[in-house]
Amino acid sequence: MAQRELAVIRSFMFTPANHPRRVEKVFQIGADAVILDLEDAVAVAEKVAARDDVIAAFSASGRDCLHYVRINSIDTEYWLDDIRATVGPWLDGVVVPKVESAAALLEVEGAIAEAESTAGLEVGSLDILPIIETAKGVETAAEIATAGSRIRRLAFGGGDYTLDLDYEWSSDEDVLAYARARLSHASRLGGLQPPIDTVVLQIKDDERFTASAQRGRKFGFGGKLCIHPSQVPLTNSIFSPSSEEIAHASAVVAAFEAAEATGSASIQLDGYFIDYPIVYKSQRILALAALLEQREVS
Repeated sequence: MAQRELAVIRSFMFTPANHPRRVEKVFQIGADAVILDLEDAVAVAEKVAARDDVIAAFSASGRDCLHYVRINSIDTEYWLDDIRATVGPWLDGVVVPKVESAAALLEVEGAIAEAESTAGLEVGSLDILPIIETAKGVETAAEIATAGSRIRRLAFGGGDYTLDLDYEWSSDEDVLAYARARLSHASRLGGLQPPIDTVVLQIKDDERFTASAQRGRKFGFGGKLCIHPSQVPLTNSIFSPSSEEIAHASAVVAAFEAAEATGSASIQLDGYFIDYPIVYKSQRILALAALLEQREVS
């Protein structure tokens, strides 16, 4: 499945590249994208060998979801060979951790372009997903988003972000509000798709995960990074328009079109004031619903 055919990505599911049982199961849980990890989830002694695991797993997998690899960060000795070893026709994208500058992003993109050419792929065909997960990265998010790179979206890493700042990451997630807002603004400035929200580390706390995902959606995020299979259906549901949202959006658009035909550009519907911004928001909801429905059919 080519990247362009799956423009909407709600759920990115991480799994360590060197855990055969987890890798075997990860393609069966309904995630929009699977990320085989070479970074935090892989011990140093296993990092080099895990590159072959990435190729084997993605080559053997069907194409019901997108295939991403998370390389090691650019301040390590591993990142360049991670790219050279894993880029190939089995891959849809590369996740780049701890991105803190446009220069670093463009350096990685240059290495990926070289690897694409060597592998016989069209240069620029692979997606690049930078994770913003430090104070510096958050402050330079707009620079990264507007760097003129091929990236389609940003992602937020709350674990390393709170570690970097020695924040207490409590269930209310108040300490993440600033970073979420920065990434939303940066994405808009860069003309990117909505950013992807942080993982939740409490893997058996669906209530906390749901609240976190809903909070991310309120900040304009379009999906979430997942680290446990139970989080995938929650993510797909929360970041998809509900039947109630679709019905309301349809009613708004229909009523406004009727009013506009009579020369009016502001109306009331069910106690709500409706003008162009509300209509545009409703149209966006309907467009997202249509894309998801089209993908289900295909």
